[in-house]
Amino acid sequence: MNGADPEMVVEGLVEMGPGGPRLIGSHCLGCGTLYFPQMPGCPNPDCHDKRLERTLLPDEGTLYSYTIQRYQPPPLFRMDDWAPYVLGLVDLGAGLRVMGMLSGIGENEVEIGMKLRLAVEPLYRDAERGDVCTYMFAAAGDRA
Repeated sequence: MNGADPEMVVEGLVEMGPGGPRLIGSHCLGCGTLYFPQMPGCPNPDCHDKRLERTLLPDEGTLYSYTIQRYQPPPLFRMDDWAPYVLGLVDLGAGLRVMGMLSGIGENEVEIGMKLRLAVEPLYRDAERGDVCTYMFAAAGDRA
């Protein structure tokens, strides 16, 4: 990335900061639960204070589970040079797990428990928008 905010396939999920991208979630002021993406109110039935505040989520986590996607994603998430890819469920701590594509990690390299960091990378190039990006997770310690 060139330092400018990237064109995202879905707006409102990622904030670019000096330390890199961060997912934008919600934090319940009553029960403390974290949510991603942002929610309008706390869905926890045991919570009596449904107020949420915007919060930036950790930019690193641990691979909890994964699957290999061998079919093309829906048109919104189309990819240039499509090939099967790894879709991971990443534990960001505090009970929050987020699903995202893994970047630069082949199906023979993926390991449950591996440390991952958030990244923003292009999915496809659009004539009007240029590179259209989404968040992904890459191996930690592999910053571009």
